[in-house]
Amino acid sequence: MFGYVIANPDSLAPEQLERYKSCYCGLCRTLKNRHGSLARLTLTYDMTFLVLLLESMYEPESREGTERCAAHPIHEHKWSASPVTDYAADMNLVLAYQNCLDDWIDERKLLSWAEAAIMRSKYERIKSVYAEKCGFIEEQLAALAEIERRGEPDPDAGAHCFGRLMGELFVYFPDDAVWSPRLRRFGEELGEFIYIMDAVLDLDADKAACRYNPMAAYAADKDEESLRATLTMLIGECAEVFELLPIVRDADILRNILYSGVWTRYNAEMDRRHGKKGEKAGEA
Repeated sequence: MFGYVIANPDSLAPEQLERYKSCYCGLCRTLKNRHGSLARLTLTYDMTFLVLLLESMYEPESREGTERCAAHPIHEHKWSASPVTDYAADMNLVLAYQNCLDDWIDERKLLSWAEAAIMRSKYERIKSVYAEKCGFIEEQLAALAEIERRGEPDPDAGAHCFGRLMGELFVYFPDDAVWSPRLRRFGEELGEFIYIMDAVLDLDADKAACRYNPMAAYAADKDEESLRATLTMLIGECAEVFELLPIVRDADILRNILYSGVWTRYNAEMDRRHGKKGEKAGEA
């Protein structure tokens, strides 16, 4: 359910795109330094959004540089990182590890078992630092697995569960009584949107494969426009919470992601279904 919280590069100014890429490269670099080269394979743009948001909120001291890497061996590129990046790298690996475990348990994928085995010691090390947070994430994933196991027809059950998981990720300073509750609420709203978006896009494939889909019952009498309206309402509620946060730095990049980028995969899939080729995904 990751890979939705991305930017729409066509709507970013060159300096904004450079900043976005530098945070992504900084996160990739940090994953390598903290957890080894293979950890870079778990990198997601979703965590780049987390870095941008938390850095905008708390303005930590950053470190910057330029380098070549395995992914970009010819030209040097900028990278930017901070203590927030360290946190996001740890959470990125936590989610990747749990995702591999889930794939192994659900589908008995040997590759996922092997990947989880490689990450296990790193996960345990992170858990020793973030014991309460990792324990909470494990609880939510177990609850989500139970919801799917019993074929819960109400999509809100799974959405709230995944939302609580996402909300926990956005709490960087648990003792921040002013902003942590709002960040948690924002993460919860974003998580619910992602969960429902993922289910909507998987409806046809899950139906064909006779797999559980949390939106199956809800969508039975809904057309495409109705489902899009539901998604628009959910991301609207998320954006409403976002606008209450004291965001200044990178505000335009974050708004690009929330108001446009999160629709990229949806628009691409709808274009595919309607036979449209070569068109750029637009805003909602």
